This record gives sequence, C-alpha cells and structure tokens, in this order.
Amino acid sequence: KKNQKVYTKLSEHIGLLPLVMISPEDVTLIEGGSEERRRLIDHIICQCDRTYLHALIRYNRALSQRNALLKASAGRELDREALEIWDEQLIECGQEVQQKRLDFLEDFKEVFREYYELISAGKEKVSLHYCSSVKEGDLKKALKEAFERDRLMTYTTVGIHRDDISLEIEGYPVKKIGSQGQKKTFLIALKLAQYVWLYRMNQLKPMLLLDDIFDKLDAERVEQIIRIVGGDIFGQIFITDTNREHIDEMLRTQRKEYTLFRVEGGTLF
Repeated sequence: KKNQKVYTKLSEHIGLLPLVMISPEDVTLIEGGSEERRRLIDHIICQCDRTYLHALIRYNRALSQRNALLKASAGRELDREALEIWDEQLIECGQEVQQKRLDFLEDFKEVFREYYELISAGKEKVSLHYCSSVKEGDLKKALKEAFERDRLMTYTTVGIHRDDISLEIEGYPVKKIGSQGQKKTFLIALKLAQYVWLYRMNQLKPMLLLDDIFDKLDAERVEQIIRIVGGDIFGQIFITDTNREHIDEMLRTQRKEYTLFRVEGGTLF
C-alpha cells in the first residue's frame, strides 16, 4: 500500500524508496551467472526510468510467450507466423532496453572507476564492458539465424535476456584473477556507484545498508570506505558488524552522529 491505498501494480512502487544494500551475498555478481549482473543494471535503471521498466516488462512477457510457443511445438511443425508476432515485440522492446543499458553503463562505469580508485588508493585499474549476445546489434537478423537452434532447444537463445557485463581488473576477469579483498572492493565500488547514480538522477539520497562487509579488507581500505560514506552526499546509513571492537574503532575516526545498537540472542539493546 501507499498512503493506505493498495497498488494496482507492484511496478508502481519501484523507485519510490531508493535503497542500496551491500552484503556478502553480493559476491554472486562476480561468481554467478550473467542473470545476476543484468538484474543489477535493470534494478538501477528501473528506479529512475519508468519507460525502461515498462519496455523490460513487455520484453519479458513476449519472451515468455515465445518460449511457451517453442516448447508447445516440440516434435511437430512450428507456427512461424505466430512466432513472428512475438519476434516483433522482442525486437521493438529489446532495442530500446539495450540502448538504455548502453547509455547507462557509459555514465555508470566512470563513477564506478572513481570509487574503486578511492577505496584502493589507485592501486588497480578496473573496467566494465557490455557484452551483447546479438552480433552487430541486429536482433531481427539474430532471431532469424537462430530459428532452427531455438526450435530444437525449445527456448529463445538470443536477445537482451542473454547479454552480460564483463567485470575486469587490469584487463582480466576479476572472477579469475581477483583476490578476495579485490573482489570485495569491486563489489563495494559497484554499489557506491549505484548510490551516487541514483542520487544524481533523483536528487534524493537513498538509504545505505552496509551488512557485514569489512571482512577480508585491509585496514586502509576499511578506513577509506568509512571516510567515503561519511561524506555529505550520503544520508542515512545502517552498518552491521560482528566485531564490536572493529566497529568502535571505525566510528571513533568519524565526527558524525551515530547510535549504536547491540543484538544478543535475538534481542536488541
């Protein structure tokens, strides 16, 4: 509900309460499949761009219908005309979504690089690249060429739902060569860049949640992160940590107001 009124569509709520969370589970952005990285980009853009949100919803709906048709036609003749109806929707919405993703990443990667360099004191160079599953950006041609493969596999094998984001450090995949500390720094820089991008687009400070993120980071990087989030651009922040001495030391360096809560046996003190 919003103001005691039930939403007619859940999508109406997206973007109203901007929030960025950094947690140990974010490692799936590096270690997981392309779906995790697409979800991050889609989540960020959807909070600021309702046109993008609706195009993505239409694309996913058409994709679901196309896949259902392919699966229903397994072992028998496929209705090409029916398939082309969904192809047209995939092409129209897919081109719009992909272009907005590319435009977003062009701005976002600069903010990301800036925060990675701040945290790491410029020790490593990082980059983000958009990897399309469609050659030359021609989805219509790609769908036509993939027809036989799609028919045999009974699902759509090309399109923006197969695209990926390459995460690199010193020109190599961070998944393969990054240390635990470098991977964590990479993830934190991604989320801080998300915060800044949302703030610039909405002129509203998101809430920032830092959930047990300081493990595997050296003292210098921890100090830098605390100094960064103590800046004026950041608003309300919640930090959790299992090491009381650790968090006391971090907060001691900051001339900011804070309230400290302790949880023991499920009870808040």
